Amino acid sequence: MKLRQFAVLAALLVAASASGSGTRPSGPDTPARPIGVSQVVGLHGLAGAEFGASETELTRRGVLRSDADTCGMTLAGHGTASPIFVDDRLVLLWLDDPMSTPEGITVGTPVEEVLSRYPSAVRLHAPQRTYRFDGLLARDGDRGYLFLHDGTAVREIIAGYADWARRLFDEGYGPC
Repeated sequence: MKLRQFAVLAALLVAASASGSGTRPSGPDTPARPIGVSQVVGLHGLAGAEFGASETELTRRGVLRSDADTCGMTLAGHGTASPIFVDDRLVLLWLDDPMSTPEGITVGTPVEEVLSRYPSAVRLHAPQRTYRFDGLLARDGDRGYLFLHDGTAVREIIAGYADWARRLFDEGYGPC
């Protein structure tokens, strides 16, 4: 994906975040928790779709597909993970329920639990007067998880190269 495509993706992510895409209502009586059995996504990526793999290679192997009802490429067998490519390399996966980290963090996990499982996570604050979520960036070497949250619970998870996750947070984000 070229830088221009990354900018378009970022704009789409802002729009989805503002509309509440991928979130479920929660309150004191109904905590947001994951639905269904989660699939674990490590810092290497997913089986058959490792970070750093080329878009060309993943397409050749049949791992990538383009569905008419999605806004971009999807991973075969992993409908709740949206790949983000830069310069033909898989750099990030945008995860949705029921995907989880090896530590059990998924959409709906309370922020306090994220901080207890990732104590070195860096707090990121969304710009004021925007509809973006705040974030927690948990790094392990050059990889990491970006947990977007509403102050109470995780609303979106992005996994992959930590520098690209931070750039996505800094420049804005959207749903694809």
